Parts: sequence; structure tokens; C-alpha cells
Amino acid sequence: MREMRVLSPTAILGYGFPISSFEAGLEKEPDVIAVDGGSIDPGPYYLGSGKSFTDRIAVKRDLESILKAGVERNIPVIVGTAGGSGATPHLNWCVEIVREIVEEANLTCKLAVIPAQVDKEFLKAQIAEDNVKVLEPGISLSVEEIQKSTHIVGQIGVEPIIKALEEEAQVIIAGRAYDPTVFAALPIKEGFDKGLALHMGKILECASIAAIPGSGSDCMIAYLREDHFLLEPLNPTRKCTTTSVAAHTLYEKSNPYILPGPGGYLDLHETKFEQYSETTVKVSGSKYIKEHPYTIKLEGAKPIGYRTVSIAGARDPIFIKEIDQIVEGVRERVADNFRTIESNYELFFTIYGKNGVMGELEPEKMNPTEIGIIIEAVADREDLANTICSFARSTMLHFGYPGRVSTAGNLAFPYSPSDLEAGVVYQFNVHHLLEVDDPYHLFPIKVEMIGGRTND
Repeated sequence: MREMRVLSPTAILGYGFPISSFEAGLEKEPDVIAVDGGSIDPGPYYLGSGKSFTDRIAVKRDLESILKAGVERNIPVIVGTAGGSGATPHLNWCVEIVREIVEEANLTCKLAVIPAQVDKEFLKAQIAEDNVKVLEPGISLSVEEIQKSTHIVGQIGVEPIIKALEEEAQVIIAGRAYDPTVFAALPIKEGFDKGLALHMGKILECASIAAIPGSGSDCMIAYLREDHFLLEPLNPTRKCTTTSVAAHTLYEKSNPYILPGPGGYLDLHETKFEQYSETTVKVSGSKYIKEHPYTIKLEGAKPIGYRTVSIAGARDPIFIKEIDQIVEGVRERVADNFRTIESNYELFFTIYGKNGVMGELEPEKMNPTEIGIIIEAVADREDLANTICSFARSTMLHFGYPGRVSTAGNLAFPYSPSDLEAGVVYQFNVHHLLEVDDPYHLFPIKVEMIGGRTND
């Protein structure tokens, strides 16, 4: 039976993996090693600031093992959403690490780099031509919002990666990519079913998270065949089950049967999950539905101010009972004290132990013995964010409330200084679809030989 083997070392480059699991994957003789380099899940700061949310040392550790194995065994290595968010600074950061490893390990390989950052002037022209569409529940994209964005990226589909493979690239480092594409590109190039390949990629992007016990820091391998694929964790302590794989298929989806992507969508109405062995699951029936026009998802972030936070705890039962009234009283005191300022600010209180995660949606009425309090001020000037946070913190520290016994202070602070500057705050402001005639146009490919080893 015709088969292609795809090795996923870790959920995100820099999350790590056991060398024993990776070596077990190499023993399976994979046709490609692919890994997702990032996500927008950690929020807009990383896309907006151009910084990686994964540590450089950790990323280099993962890439060293992956690149050495791939280059020495002539296995293609594909990285998507390089540097965490896939904009130009993230991509350059990751490519720099690749070059460093290649030089230090005395390797030679053909490197393809695929940028994903979208030119602002090009995008403004696309708005004028009505080629930018709203992703519900968003609003129309304006020229003003484009200008405010620090970085805007488009999600790369399989086509540019396939093109890089056709140019015989051994290592492909791509900017922001649709998560399944780095796993599905080579199989699709070799004629395997696109629906199965993309569904396989959907699972592999998170590596062993789809196993039991799940982990984003362990390896998974898939065997793609003509009418199905198999998923197998590479750590003997884990196994895939129909429930774990089906559950992960639902991950990050608004519709359990439909997964949109560049140029079309994955249709899972007829997908079947079967237990193939004690540790391996068989998946079949997934279909890819092509759409016209071809659409590319756009992501962008803009700076909106500066953040300062103060973290505190409280265990006084009377204080905890009155916390809602105390928060409201502190808000009123801050507003009154700074009513004449001309700059804008926002003040937030998050109460952990009460409803810190769910907020007003919290269904359980809790009676905690202790609470954690995060006071957060966001303002258009850093000095004002510091001022608002400081004043709110000191006001809550000494706020009087009904039944109060202790007057020495209401809060305990785990850190000194008690107020922490968090820097620039970013907000997602581009979350739209771009209609294109050519899936390659936004993603020019640069291919070059790197390294200096002389081949025997």
C-alpha cells in the first residue's frame, strides 16, 4: 500500500520533546519532518511587537535535533509560523537560528524562506477593490486600521510550500502559515488525498496533545495512505484513542464538521475514527471542498497604550465578602481623583478565587477563603498607566468597608515593587479574509544554499 510518513516532533517549536521519542520517530523512516512554529493563541502582543513568545535557547535546542536529522538523512524539514507569529521580524529571527545551527554543525542544505507579511499599500488597494471581506463577528477593515497595525500577515496555504519543495528545498522556513499546511504539503504534492492530508495536519500540528495522556512536548507520527491515515504517538507511555483523536479534531473550531482554510474547507461529515491498535487510531472519510474565490486569512495587531499591573492577595473573610463593593468604591475614588486629566485610561480588576477566569459568565457562586487580585491600568501614556495603577492599589490597600477590623492594610503583595510595568499593549485589529486570484502572489519564495560542508 502506498504510504507517506510525517513526523511531528512537538506542538510548537521551542516546547521541546524527549530525544528518545524523536529517535523512535526517525527509526520509522519519515518522509518529512514538519513542525508548527507558533500561534496567535498567546494574544496580540507578540504579533504586534514582532517578538517571539518562545525562548530562543529552547527553539535552537529543538531545531538543532530536527535540522541535523533532516539534513543528514535527506528528509525535508518544514517549519510554519516561524518565530511565533510569522511576521517579518519573527521569520528573520528563526532563519538566523537556522543559519547559526547549520554553521555550527557544519551542514550544507538548500534553504527556502517564505515571508507572510502583507504590504500595507497593497492591502489598502485591495480594500478599494472590495477584495477584503469581514470575518464574523468583525467589522469592515479600514485604511486607518491598516495604518495603525505594526504587522499584518496572511496565512500561507499549501501551494507556496509545494512550490518550494518543487525547487528541491531541503529546509523550508515559512512565515504565518495555516497550521495543517506544513504537514500536508509534501503528501499533496505527491498526489495523496488533500482532505485526508489536511485533516492529518490538523492533528499533527499539536503533536501528542491528541494522545492520552496528552502533551504538547512530545512526538507523533502519521502514516498517510490512499484512503485513510494512522496516528501513532512515539512515547510508549502514550496512546491514541478514537476519543482523544476525535476530540482534538474539534479543537479550535466553531463548526464540528467544517474547518475553513486557504482556498477551501475540510468537510468532516463522513469522517470515521477507528481503533487500529492499542496505541494507534485510523481516520478516514475526510474531504476537501475547493472554494472560489481563493481566500487568505489576514491577521494584524496595533498598539493601543501602556499597561501597569499590581498583584495582591487577601484572606480576610469580611474583605472578601465585600469585594464587589470595594472594587466599585475604588473605581469611584480613582475617577474622582483624576477627573480633570485629558488623557485616556482604563482600569480593570480581576478577582481570582471568585470569578477571575469566567468573569460575569461564572455559573458557580463561590465562597473562597482567599482571593488573588490583579489591578490593571491601561493608558495612552506609560506614566499615566503607572499613576492610575499606583493610586488604585494604594486606595484598595487602605479602603474602609463595613465590618472592617484591621486598619493596617487590606492586601498582601507577593512582589516588591508592587507595581509592574508591562509595556506596550496591543490589540488585534485585522482579522479578515482577502480574496486573491493567485495563492502565490503574497508569498514570494527565496531559495539559497547555506552552509559550507563539502559533500563527498
